[in-house]
Amino acid sequence: MSRMRRTEAANDPELVHRLSRRNMLGVAAGATAAALLGAAAAPAAAAAEATAAKGHGHGHGRPVLPPGRLGIQLYSLRDKVATLGFAAVFAELQKYGYDEVEYAGYSQGSAGPISLAQLKRVTRDHGLRPIGSHVGYYASDPGAYTFAQNLDRVLDDAAALGLPHIGTASGPWRYGSTVDGWKRCAEEFNRFGAAARKRGMKFYQHNHSEEFSFASDRPDVRLYDVLLAETDPDLVHLEMDIFWAYVGQYRYSVRPDGTPAPFDPLDYVLDQPHRYPLFHVKDGDRDDTAVPYGYRMTDVGDGDIDYRRFISAVNRTRHGRSAHHWQAEHDNPVDSLTFARRSSAHLHTLREKGR
Repeated sequence: MSRMRRTEAANDPELVHRLSRRNMLGVAAGATAAALLGAAAAPAAAAAEATAAKGHGHGHGRPVLPPGRLGIQLYSLRDKVATLGFAAVFAELQKYGYDEVEYAGYSQGSAGPISLAQLKRVTRDHGLRPIGSHVGYYASDPGAYTFAQNLDRVLDDAAALGLPHIGTASGPWRYGSTVDGWKRCAEEFNRFGAAARKRGMKFYQHNHSEEFSFASDRPDVRLYDVLLAETDPDLVHLEMDIFWAYVGQYRYSVRPDGTPAPFDPLDYVLDQPHRYPLFHVKDGDRDDTAVPYGYRMTDVGDGDIDYRRFISAVNRTRHGRSAHHWQAEHDNPVDSLTFARRSSAHLHTLREKGR
């Protein structure tokens, strides 16, 4: 689908992830509920498990996680959706304390038909709000289910599901890695955003780490800064994948000429909090020896990303506790339902300092 900027995809775990994720996107047939899953852990056991995980200060103040704002990106649960169906998976998410879901396409490989109306109903029947969905940015096929090729169809489907947000996990690489190339993508994103706003939705873009790299023709310019500067903040919103942003910090805190260029992902949010309605809460162990990108992905709570600090800081911005949504995610969990249960339990135990 998207034009690749490098050929060594097999040696690039981030690129492999992006390619496999794109294959999940689009409207296709899916399954309704199938077999029942094992019962969720008792709340006390889940809390004990989270406390035992490597966390960042479980205090006694106000919960860091705003009520009603915990979601999960369903890409993390694609194996269970494919084998058990949406209803069985959603029943488990409801037990684990999730409030919202973000779709990764509208079938995720399940067997058997499911319409958008059925998907909307089965989501809401389990007490979950559909908060957004990832759709491809562009493709060479004019019939492809992408923003660039079939914007109206994408927005029609999002409206049918009642989505307040609709976005893409594809980076702005359509015209290369130059400043002008990213400006062209920004123009297209502004168009997508304007069309979405007419439907009462917010268009958003989800980052990986390479968005924080430097322009090939201007090595002093960070490409993410071009995206922010050239898109209309009222039309184009951001879903920060916090894990990949920290990977970007690890990879791109020095310019190609060796000049230091440090940044903190949190600062981007605090500078323009209104532009970040959605976040991917994804954790990682810091390891700059055994993994190429500085972090090994883990279940939320098992890694080194300080989510008490991050979420607390966002909460302190204007309307901070009501303006943002936190979606747990793991690209390839060992056991996806265990990941979902443990991540929710950990995030619900976090408490603010000094309260």
